[in-house]
Amino acid sequence: MYLNNILETIGNTPLVRINKITSELPCTVLAKVETFNPGHSIKDRMALKMVEEAEKSGKLKPGGTLIECTSGNTGMGLALVATVKGYKAIFTTSDKQSKEKIDMLKAMGAEVIVCPTNVEPTDPRSYYSVAERLSKEIPNSVWFNQYDNLANTQAHYESTGPEIWNQTEGKITKLVVGVGTGGTISGTAKYLKEMNPDIEVIGIDTYGSVFKKYKETGIFDEKEIYPYITEGIGEDILPLNVNFDLIDKFEKVTDKDGALMARRLAREEGLLLGYSAGSAMAGVMKLKDTFDKDDVVVVIFHDHGSRYVAKIYNDDWMRDRGFISSELKLSDLIRRKKNLGLIYVDSEDILSEVSSLMKEKDISQVVVKSGDEIVGSVTESDIISSVLANPDHISSIKVREIMQGPFPVVDEHLPVKSLSSYISKKIPAVIVVDSTGQRNILTQYDIIQNLA
Repeated sequence: MYLNNILETIGNTPLVRINKITSELPCTVLAKVETFNPGHSIKDRMALKMVEEAEKSGKLKPGGTLIECTSGNTGMGLALVATVKGYKAIFTTSDKQSKEKIDMLKAMGAEVIVCPTNVEPTDPRSYYSVAERLSKEIPNSVWFNQYDNLANTQAHYESTGPEIWNQTEGKITKLVVGVGTGGTISGTAKYLKEMNPDIEVIGIDTYGSVFKKYKETGIFDEKEIYPYITEGIGEDILPLNVNFDLIDKFEKVTDKDGALMARRLAREEGLLLGYSAGSAMAGVMKLKDTFDKDDVVVVIFHDHGSRYVAKIYNDDWMRDRGFISSELKLSDLIRRKKNLGLIYVDSEDILSEVSSLMKEKDISQVVVKSGDEIVGSVTESDIISSVLANPDHISSIKVREIMQGPFPVVDEHLPVKSLSSYISKKIPAVIVVDSTGQRNILTQYDIIQNLA
């Protein structure tokens, strides 16, 4: 069996349990991982729906041009549709978007126009205004305006909502979604609340956006609007797709918390995701005291982390914004190492075997275990001293007879400058433990190599 084109792979994304980050929560937390869509984001769903609706209405004719103001993901979805269906594509975006997003849109054959972020939506330079102007100037073109185009909401009412309901067998009690255009949360919430009105829908907002205060007070407060770094959520307008009646409450997440959580999801759950996914997950953790053991919490992860490699997954970018310490940590050295993991020998092994292993692996020290417990260490110096003292006994001496004490075990967040308290002439290495419990060795040689 085969599919007719790439658009037929949109939807039916997996629901994956979050385990380590939520280990202390009483409830079940499940993630709708939208990176499995062909454009690697949830926006593929609404992009296809908006084009189909434009075709049905006659607004979009063969050979036409798709125009949209986008943070990147809707553009990617529309670019896929344009390629398959034979349309041209022009996208306007803001200058805060990652270079990866812009480059990928261009790779799909689209024209991309970068506009300033820090202008009013009505300013002729804004990416909203430029898209609208182009749609009036270019014949046979459609500006899709994902913010006010209700096909956005309809796409999720028809697909995302039913998928989540079926995948949880109707057991979902809370839905957590980052809110930007509002289509995802509104369409999904509409379907789920029709199935069970008691499902609580929580929108994740960012500082610098108007959503939370407007929901709570009904006031559009321009004082709430200021620049923020988070991509994909928050707005300085009220899109028609944001149905506040379907959203029970909003929770705000800082730029820093969203970025740090995205990195945790990659490191601890194996999910390389975008900025908004980090914000959504950080929102879940802020709300943890409101959950109980019977809750089934579904959080939507909108897009893939490949679009943020130069940003939230770049240590220098994170340090420049004060999101991580500028102080070099052991974790930084571990990331620079070529050979990770620990090489163990048993305390009952023969010294000649250990010597051969160290030569084969080109290492100067090994960790000694007895059963599952680390009991000591052996270095080149230990072997040389033993062999020189007993040159005829290298094939009979056991590791336990010459081993030294275990190498110190330290946390990956320890500053490099603190290594002086652990490493010395007699102690040439430390064992570094990361947040997942993984152990790696850091030797004097590693320090010289990676600090040079």
